Amino acid sequence: MVFNLSTLIFGVKTYTLPLNIFSLDGEGYHPKIEIEINGVRQKAILDTGASKTAFDHDLLQAIAGEQAFHLDEKLSTGLGTNSMQCFRATIDLKLGDLSIKKYDAAVLDLSHINIAYEKLGFEKVIGVIGSDILVRYNAVIDYANKVLVLKA
Repeated sequence: MVFNLSTLIFGVKTYTLPLNIFSLDGEGYHPKIEIEINGVRQKAILDTGASKTAFDHDLLQAIAGEQAFHLDEKLSTGLGTNSMQCFRATIDLKLGDLSIKKYDAAVLDLSHINIAYEKLGFEKVIGVIGSDILVRYNAVIDYANKVLVLKA
């Protein structure tokens, strides 16, 4: 079931997206949402522990093309590694009806996530929606009703 609701309450636009909450191992849960990147629908994990939203290099390259990427030395340093190539890409991102034009996204090799998901029989995800977006849009993750609420 896909639905996107947006309402205006006290001058603040509210966007409601459905959450697919699933368990990988029976002990922990991952909330997943459907997003759009440059008009292409994808799945992403909500990760409140991630300071920055990040997308998988290979999966994003298939959508945005290599010309959208630029090397990011600062991000490599922030991750405490110089062995992982880190990039940035400017994309148009949609979360339900909320459009974020020219979003400056972190781009990493997240293939290990999808390898683990594939081994467990789950579909690939393009990346994680991190706290930069969740804080910016005053996110409320409502586990009981399985929705993500964003405010702009």
